[in-house]
Amino acid sequence: MPMATGPQRILITGGAGFIGSHTCLVLLEAGRQLVVLDNFSNSSSESLRRVVKLAGGDGADRLLLVEGDIRNPTDLNRAFLALGDQGPIEAVVHFAGLKAVGESVAAPLQYWDVNVVGTLQLLAAMQAHTCRTLVFSSSATVYGMPEQVPIPESAAIQPINPYGKTKAAVEQILADLQASSSLTGEHWRIACLRYFNPVGAHPSGRIGEDPLGVPSNLFPLVSQVASGQREVLHVYGDDWPTADGTGERDFIHVMDLAEGHQAALDHLLAMDPALLTLNLGSGQGHTVLQVVEAYEQASGRSVPSQVVDRRAGDAPRSVADPSAAKHRLGWRCRRSLKEMCRDSWCWQLQNPSGYRLHHS
Repeated sequence: MPMATGPQRILITGGAGFIGSHTCLVLLEAGRQLVVLDNFSNSSSESLRRVVKLAGGDGADRLLLVEGDIRNPTDLNRAFLALGDQGPIEAVVHFAGLKAVGESVAAPLQYWDVNVVGTLQLLAAMQAHTCRTLVFSSSATVYGMPEQVPIPESAAIQPINPYGKTKAAVEQILADLQASSSLTGEHWRIACLRYFNPVGAHPSGRIGEDPLGVPSNLFPLVSQVASGQREVLHVYGDDWPTADGTGERDFIHVMDLAEGHQAALDHLLAMDPALLTLNLGSGQGHTVLQVVEAYEQASGRSVPSQVVDRRAGDAPRSVADPSAAKHRLGWRCRRSLKEMCRDSWCWQLQNPSGYRLHHS
């Protein structure tokens, strides 16, 4: 079968967010035409302004922003028609959603509404506009407490919090949709990408992770301690069955992750209709204390830590088996923990308040 050159006109939902903005940059640099749909509930339009500048050349002409909500059919219709006579949207990369595990426990209805109802509205709009190619932003949280590490895609789906349950529910919806192709004649190409722990930033320091409020992820917390914004890093338990007793995770540089989305898009457009479910991770675990040590080396700053009680629901180890993504997409992580820490620190130094009050 001849190789497709990849979609030229792509709708990115949630494209102003952490992973979305870096993926927009990678796709712009590859010559794609992008429409971004975002309601900025947990992101900033400043990220896209910087993406366009980083892309250079005609980047501004190839990224069109539609402010709106994936739960609103009118907003979705505007996005699908935004390019007018330039042509129809050929594929969708679906990042839009809520993503904080703790918040999902406190506000489950909001998570089911945004993550699941929002996706159903998006799929209805895709059907209406005869767009059948989708890359879905899933999560390793669908595995819950993994029974084997490294975790293959065949591992049990047993999420333990509402966030993970919404991701698993969308995966099931997409599997049902793709399976219906033989009956409806709607030939869907779908990739569900299960991320492990995205970290880092673009090496320029111009775009990066900008959490609202108290961060829930390790890297923003470590960077804020290193920069003096926080006094101490809380380490949740030091008696886990790992190398040093602290939790072990598979960290993936956000630029590797963005390149994984480009590889998935290219692959989908070149293959027969199918459902592809892939882990995106490095296949290598690092403990909390190993991250702290690497960050101290990258920043030249001390990161004081304090051991506190374990958190309910934390797994001791979560590391991907990424071999399927390498086999199917020809993709693998290329950036090291050292580079993750270096680029995260570069972003932190340039943007101590994130995108807020720092438009330059």
